[in-house]
Amino acid sequence: MKHIAILGSSGSIGTQALEVIRDNPSLFKVAVLTAGRNAELLIQQSREFKPLQVVIGDESKYETVKSALQDLDIEVLAGDEALVEVVKSPIIEVVLTAVVGFCGLRPTIAAIEAGKHIALANKETLVVAGELVTALARQHQVSILPVDSEHSAIFQCLQGEEANRVEKIYLTASGGPFRGWSIEDLARVTKAQALKHPNWVMGAKITIDSASLMNKGLEVIEAKWLFDLTPSQIDVVVHPQSIIHSIAQFEDGSMKAQMGLPDMKLPIQYALGYPNRILNTFPRFDFLKHAEMTFEQPDRRTFRNLQFAFDAMEKGGNTPCVLNAANEIVVQAFLNDQLGFLEMSDVIEKCMNEVSYIRDPNLEDFIETDKETRKFAGKLVTNY
Repeated sequence: MKHIAILGSSGSIGTQALEVIRDNPSLFKVAVLTAGRNAELLIQQSREFKPLQVVIGDESKYETVKSALQDLDIEVLAGDEALVEVVKSPIIEVVLTAVVGFCGLRPTIAAIEAGKHIALANKETLVVAGELVTALARQHQVSILPVDSEHSAIFQCLQGEEANRVEKIYLTASGGPFRGWSIEDLARVTKAQALKHPNWVMGAKITIDSASLMNKGLEVIEAKWLFDLTPSQIDVVVHPQSIIHSIAQFEDGSMKAQMGLPDMKLPIQYALGYPNRILNTFPRFDFLKHAEMTFEQPDRRTFRNLQFAFDAMEKGGNTPCVLNAANEIVVQAFLNDQLGFLEMSDVIEKCMNEVSYIRDPNLEDFIETDKETRKFAGKLVTNY
């Protein structure tokens, strides 16, 4: 039985991970649950799964959670530092990092340094500090198991291919709700429209990122570090049906694709159960019901965020950190009705051009870059 820590148990990935664990009680035991602000759901989850420790990020809700769980043998903690500490528990074998954004970096590093295998759903960790994090994983002999459907697909395609060189990978993208729209159309996009993804059910931030193609851009940078690739080995293809989750092409021209219905529980289950596949009752794919699969080139001129991500990957240093921090600020501003859909890209571009560049950043540099970018982006937002 594997003991699992779930960082971000109240979010989309976290709740689906608990569904997988609920269906496999002989294989998995929840050791730690953490949530940012959703104290009510954290309490409900804790009463069902009875972890050893829980963390509520919002310290003002500590007493609420502690009081609600006082009849159970569960240690209740609060705050960002607690998040970093709980992943070090000796009983934990796998840490699922399902928190959203830069805040996932420090606890992921702490878990790696404590020798825990990482089921990674927090793509920002590798976007911001991929070189640092992957080096630590090698040093501590820790596996980073991707949970994103695209990276899980590539990971599955590479099993048994250790001796064979990858020529290129293709990350597939649905194209989001605005595929084929013009710049003039995008200027009138509403928040409600952007929050309606055609294929996937996700949290608000990643749904907006998918609509702007920033999510695919972040995945491009993440793939570079996960699979030790050069920028020229990574491409994106729009596949509106979301059946082929990604493709690996080898130096002989052969291609392997991982396929299936769009359901995040499958890559979650694969990461938690690796190296074993686990029997489940998920719906099965039927070729006769999905007879048409199409592919298109992404429009990087209209959806500039994807091009920004490729640019940041090429430049390296702290530029991907700038990209990520600026994006987190503008997405929240868009959700707060402070920015238009296209204005998000304007702010990101200004941050990438003006925030100080560091060629070989360390962890403290990343933390300072994140702060500097958020402050600069915040000022830009107020001017709109």
